[in-house]
Amino acid sequence: MPAQHPRTELDTRYSSALNPRPGAQEVTATEWEHARRQLETAEIFWLSTVRSDGRMHVTPVIAAWHDDVLYFSTGPNEQKAKNLAHQAHCALTTGRNSLTDGLDLVVEGTAARVTEPAVLEQAIAAYEAKYGPHITSPEGTFHGIGDAFRKGDAALFAVTPATAYGFGRNDGVYSHTRWTFA
Repeated sequence: MPAQHPRTELDTRYSSALNPRPGAQEVTATEWEHARRQLETAEIFWLSTVRSDGRMHVTPVIAAWHDDVLYFSTGPNEQKAKNLAHQAHCALTTGRNSLTDGLDLVVEGTAARVTEPAVLEQAIAAYEAKYGPHITSPEGTFHGIGDAFRKGDAALFAVTPATAYGFGRNDGVYSHTRWTFA
């Protein structure tokens, strides 16, 4: 699958470009390649979904970026899966817990349950390459990621970005980048 090339925009309303410091570097939009690399290496994401009564549900998940799609999993009867069955729009967030350094990312899109065997196997390979071949069950025992997906103990979801946002911080210089995908 060819790499997506989103439209990239710097939002100066929320960037240091509006009020630059003397001698500070010029504020520019963050390149998608930089954001994509961070999506590939980030270990923890926060998944935001909406319950059927309209209340928000936010929880940490692990996720793997593969072929321009962000994959995450949950138990088929967990709150995340129930929320996505009702409303598939969601956001995955990752970044740094620092006021002066780093890049926070928000990926918005629609979650689709993965059932096609070939896509499932590709996503399993991406998970295992990133996190290793094991995940911990609620009982504290280890099960292979692929085995959990294949047996139906875990539901795999794919989120193709519709819009993504990057909130960059570098030595007191702030940027807000929006990436819009076709």
